[in-house]
Amino acid sequence: MVDGIDREKIEAIVASRQAGHTLPQPFYLDRNIYSAEIEQLWRESWLFVAHDCEIPAVGDYLTWEIGDDSILLLRDDAGEIRAFHNLCRHRGTRLCSEPQGHVGRIVCPYHQWTYDRSGQLCSARGMDGELNFEEWSLLPVAVATAAGMIYISLAKNPPSFECVRRQITEAAAPQGLNRAKVACAMDYEIEANWKLVWENNRECYHCNVNHPQYIRANFDHYNDDDTTTAIETRIAKQLERDTNQLAAAGLAATHHATGMASFPDPDHAEGWCAINRTVLVEDYVSETMDGQQVAPLMGDYDDPHVGTLRMRTMPNMWNHSSCDHAVTTRLLPAGPAKTRARVVWLVDCDAVEGQDYTLDRLLPFWQLTSEQDWDLCRRAQQGISSRAYRPGPLSTYKEWNVEAFIRWYLKQLVAPTDL
Repeated sequence: MVDGIDREKIEAIVASRQAGHTLPQPFYLDRNIYSAEIEQLWRESWLFVAHDCEIPAVGDYLTWEIGDDSILLLRDDAGEIRAFHNLCRHRGTRLCSEPQGHVGRIVCPYHQWTYDRSGQLCSARGMDGELNFEEWSLLPVAVATAAGMIYISLAKNPPSFECVRRQITEAAAPQGLNRAKVACAMDYEIEANWKLVWENNRECYHCNVNHPQYIRANFDHYNDDDTTTAIETRIAKQLERDTNQLAAAGLAATHHATGMASFPDPDHAEGWCAINRTVLVEDYVSETMDGQQVAPLMGDYDDPHVGTLRMRTMPNMWNHSSCDHAVTTRLLPAGPAKTRARVVWLVDCDAVEGQDYTLDRLLPFWQLTSEQDWDLCRRAQQGISSRAYRPGPLSTYKEWNVEAFIRWYLKQLVAPTDL
């Protein structure tokens, strides 16, 4: 028993998992395992928090919670993103309680200790001459940015971010996420374990019945067991069409096969990030209800035939970017049977709502698809909570990414840390 976590018990449950099957019940219900996940995985990883356009001006901030920790992200006087533990160094009081806001200086509501936007203590009423102010700055949190995306790490020695930064920057630069603005954001409480949300995301076995909008736009719900010659011909024609148009823009489709792109890779250190560009079906240029462009082209695009740019980083982000908008989903565990999700729609920074785009055309595709998934995850959590639940077999045709996710997760859960 270390830090209240029974690691020997967890290792025994990990060892009981049968390859090619779903996880044993405790992984979705047990408070001890949940606590270990927060310590071993969420506090040791790079976590996606926001797009930098969400805090565009000097002094803008947002707060974010993971476990018992509240994190303050702030744009400083030089325009750089900083991250701190959201607590006063005097007696630990929460500094900023709103999810987003603006500050000149950061003033503790309890005793008015005051910090500048670099986190430096600059006033401590009633303690003048008693403190070395430089020793009592806000506690920093590691922060990294890539193509307008903000990540933090709570690890004592965060893993290298450079390889992932290069991947995201190279792939996302044409999309112009760093020149975007938030068109809409929706927050959800999903009544399911966070792993069930990822398991749902990593397969399209359920898509044909549950996602009528998604399957009209995409080919990746087909797999080796149900891909016909006619489907292969359609995909080849779309690849040929888009290859030429993408090449003219300096881009390329990187996922050519049926089925979902493989992710995560449990056997490689950088396997927590994957990016690919995928063609859409005939007559679709955007993941919208009718497949048509609903907002101005983003970034460097001058032709709408760019397919979809898909980015994923474990343990908490996926993004689908079309020619005219991008949709990012961020996850946060909120207990063994609850996950908080935030879905953000981005458009070009100069796009004007009501003139260049309308929410009733921009939102439905991913709003419906997301909410359909959240309901499936809720039902899965309900069933797994039954005494009758036993781990079931995974389809080698359709659920290889679920197996990869489980292997990745178990590897992180038992990995040694600096705790």
